[in-house]
Amino acid sequence: MDIIIANLPRFFGATLVTLQITAIAVFIGFCIAIPLSVIRIAGPKFLSWPVYLFTFYFRGTPLLVQIFLIYYGSGQFMEQLHALGLWGLFQSPWFCAVLALTLNTAAYSTEIFRGGIQGVPAGEIEAARACGMSGALLYRRVVIPRALRIAWPSYTNEVIFLLQASSLVSIITVMDITGVAGEIATRSFAFYEVYLFAAAIYILIVYGVLWVFHRIEKRINAFLHVGSA
Repeated sequence: MDIIIANLPRFFGATLVTLQITAIAVFIGFCIAIPLSVIRIAGPKFLSWPVYLFTFYFRGTPLLVQIFLIYYGSGQFMEQLHALGLWGLFQSPWFCAVLALTLNTAAYSTEIFRGGIQGVPAGEIEAARACGMSGALLYRRVVIPRALRIAWPSYTNEVIFLLQASSLVSIITVMDITGVAGEIATRSFAFYEVYLFAAAIYILIVYGVLWVFHRIEKRINAFLHVGSA
């Protein structure tokens, strides 16, 4: 227990790193996934097929492989990245970790939201069209809000999975919870105590995220409860 108490500041900093990279990946991935899901449903083939290939690749390959390809594989394109002024970013483990997590969650979220869009009742779409809505206005006011309500439970699970999968970024020297736990355990040989404490931190974060997302779900579905009352 003394080893845990002595390293509490390090674990606190590592927890912030885990929350930071996960939150950034979730936010950017969400912003990418919404338009991509619409393209998958209603876009022309020359746009929908690249989106399909993007989701096919990132959903079909292990996240660890994606992290390795981005972090280690980018060195093969050093000249091109230098020319674009991006090589400094790809030298950063933190940036590569966020990029890999973002692309991964964007692919999964795209398919989740696509399912939500397909689940929107046809009657609601027809009613909106009868009111004069079409195109982007129809998606913005009716389809996407309704699809989010349908897909939210599945999207909550995706965020939890991403949070847990973020532990893989320690393999490229990012000092998140798992990275710090591994370093402390290696030096102290207190593997059981250190990793059990790291697991406890993950559990607290996971249930905290679940609480937040369930509150959001209740809020976006509040009109359903009012209607049923």
